[in-house]
Amino acid sequence: MLLDLPTWTARRDAHRRRVDEWVVPAEERARRQEPHPVEDFLFTYYSQRRGALRRWSPGPSVVLADADPAQLGAGFVATTGGAELAPAPERVQRTASWVADLLARTASRPASFGCFGLHEWAMVHGSEQSTVRHSAYPLRLGSAGTTAVVESMPVRCTHFDAFRFFTPSARPLNAVQPTRETQAAMEQGGCLHANMDLYKWAYKLSPWVESELVADCFELARRVRELDMRASPYDLSELGYAPVEIETAAGRAEYAAAQRAFAAEAAALRARLLPAARRLTGSPAAGQCTQGPVGTGRTRERARSATGETSPTESA
Repeated sequence: MLLDLPTWTARRDAHRRRVDEWVVPAEERARRQEPHPVEDFLFTYYSQRRGALRRWSPGPSVVLADADPAQLGAGFVATTGGAELAPAPERVQRTASWVADLLARTASRPASFGCFGLHEWAMVHGSEQSTVRHSAYPLRLGSAGTTAVVESMPVRCTHFDAFRFFTPSARPLNAVQPTRETQAAMEQGGCLHANMDLYKWAYKLSPWVESELVADCFELARRVRELDMRASPYDLSELGYAPVEIETAAGRAEYAAAQRAFAAEAAALRARLLPAARRLTGSPAAGQCTQGPVGTGRTRERARSATGETSPTESA
């Protein structure tokens, strides 16, 4: 496919304007050293940095007329009349194979809507206010009340990158015991964190995934994060977030309804991202791989988590 200069520059500029609505406020907060537990999550936890989200790519097999590959960034090469993406390197192809397998298996099983966001509560089970991750914000029910909620409801977290941050006392309360090795076997489309991770899988395959899809995944993840924190044990009213009181029947109904709506949106994005990942493997039916994603910075991201610089949903 050939995109003429006016067409592709218009798409590039529209993408940059769109993401700057998220990036610019985050940059301003960073300058003021005013971290935000909701709006900054996707920038401070996931490994893609703010500036990288601005980068635009049409994806593979597209020639950008009159383009300079040096101005488009890594991955682009000169071709007749402009520039296009070079074939994805082997490490990206291996990651794409793992991602395709995960997405396909997630899409193949029924979504579950009975967790009610208790993963955030389980992360502070048995903890004092001063020791919790977002200690700047009070626990709505206090430490004892938060612990009581976790112990009074079934805990059904299927997402390893949430479960691994449960407190030691909360882990035995979970109905399942997710591991990295069982991630692809347990991931399901109702999980807020699995649906936020669509952004991660999209950017890890960039620039061989079109940037509009990356931005769509980011936009969904941003709204999912808001629900995640509104349903958490933290009181974020000073930031303008009304709580979803999952300790009540009305709150659980509100959470499940929002969770279902997000699951439907995520399913549509997953259906777009899966073929993009499979194309990078060289086979429409590819995607079977037992190795974890390549080049995901496992050591660096775990180190950031240990120092409190991240939030506990980034997959290693």
